[in-house]
Amino acid sequence: QVQLVESGGGWVQPGGSLRLSCAASGFTFSTYFMSWHRQAPGKERELVAGINSIGEKNYVNSVKGRFTISRDNAKNTVYLQMNSLKPEDTAVYYCKAESGWNRRQYWGQGTQVTVSS
Repeated sequence: QVQLVESGGGWVQPGGSLRLSCAASGFTFSTYFMSWHRQAPGKERELVAGINSIGEKNYVNSVKGRFTISRDNAKNTVYLQMNSLKPEDTAVYYCKAESGWNRRQYWGQGTQVTVSS
């Protein structure tokens, strides 16, 4: 069965770093568009970063220069390296997989990131 399992969240002080991981199984990972989304309390879920099957990346403006998305197809894993974290980055972060040919989507369960002093 399809699974996306996020890990690496936690608490960090402003200016600190975290690396999130999303381990995928049950589908052909290398052909899927992978992305990270986040949702803070009372706010809409937003796209943070995405990476396609050939390694092209995109980011929401608020994280450009601070976050880096990457993928390791041999490990069926997508990562989000988060540097220079700010309190406004606090949210639950979700991993998403989407097929380019039939638009099938899968979501992970989320991992909490809290940035505070």
